[in-house]
Amino acid sequence: EIKYSVIGTSWITNSFIEGAKLVDGLILDGVYSRSEEKGNAFAQAVGAKRVFSSIEEVADSDTDFVYVASPNSCHYEQCKFLLENKKSVICEKPIAITSGEFSKLFFLAEENNVRYFEAIMYMHTHNRYALKHMLQQIGNISSAYFDYSQLSSKYEALLSGELPNIFNPKMKTGALNDLGIYCVYPVIDLFGEPKGVTAGQHFLFTGADGAGSAIFKYDDKLVTVTYSKTAESRSKSQILGDKGTITIGSVSQLRGINCYDNKGDIIESIEGDSKQDLMANEARSMYNFLTDFEHNKGLYYECAAMSQKVLACMEKMRTENGK
Repeated sequence: EIKYSVIGTSWITNSFIEGAKLVDGLILDGVYSRSEEKGNAFAQAVGAKRVFSSIEEVADSDTDFVYVASPNSCHYEQCKFLLENKKSVICEKPIAITSGEFSKLFFLAEENNVRYFEAIMYMHTHNRYALKHMLQQIGNISSAYFDYSQLSSKYEALLSGELPNIFNPKMKTGALNDLGIYCVYPVIDLFGEPKGVTAGQHFLFTGADGAGSAIFKYDDKLVTVTYSKTAESRSKSQILGDKGTITIGSVSQLRGINCYDNKGDIIESIEGDSKQDLMANEARSMYNFLTDFEHNKGLYYECAAMSQKVLACMEKMRTENGK
């Protein structure tokens, strides 16, 4: 059995716990929250065995790995402390704010012989491989468009004068870190690192980015990315080839994927997994990394390389013109 603990008491933590229930051999151990009251209430709701009053207690415990879902601004220091104390960590996206931060923590994990990777659904679903295979059916790809624009449930609170964490730049959040990252992953995974990036962002009065777009330039194609937390998109992401077109309903979950020929007929479809299954995939990856690393290290190091490249691209996107 592998015991795990969680940091954070939000809906995403609950989703991870629900997904982990589908993985044989994973046992929920403890919960740590900065608020003892929230920690106790959450632990009781999810059936955790204990509540930690400090991250030091988490590090001193016999829990095997920690799922970190605290505010983005806490990720680096919390993960660093846990890794220094030889706890494996799966951290919610973004795993770090810069590629330099990620490198430091990844090599710290290597030094301590523990695992450290990002909780990003894209890298842990079999649909990723199915999509790559589907690309071979649409010929030469000249352009692609990935969008994740979802009106935030916290937007009304922002307009009424409140400052939700997601729109507070001190929390290192905003549209790119929250939603745009889901678009950058398939760009880099499917097409490699671009020759150049031209990007722009729209900033809210708080200083956080509410929306943005970018063009990734390759020798033979242009890939466009758009994302927003201040508006709801009704369009699908698309990959355009000279022999067909692929549409993607959900770029974050790789759901609702259709491959069309040039006549408009569907030649292949992928419905996709449930949210619980997708979260289970992340938890299962950690279980496999801890119990049989030799046979699973390929995916582990692939995840590390992708995190490094995606964070580097996001750093470019934050600059005025991507240079």
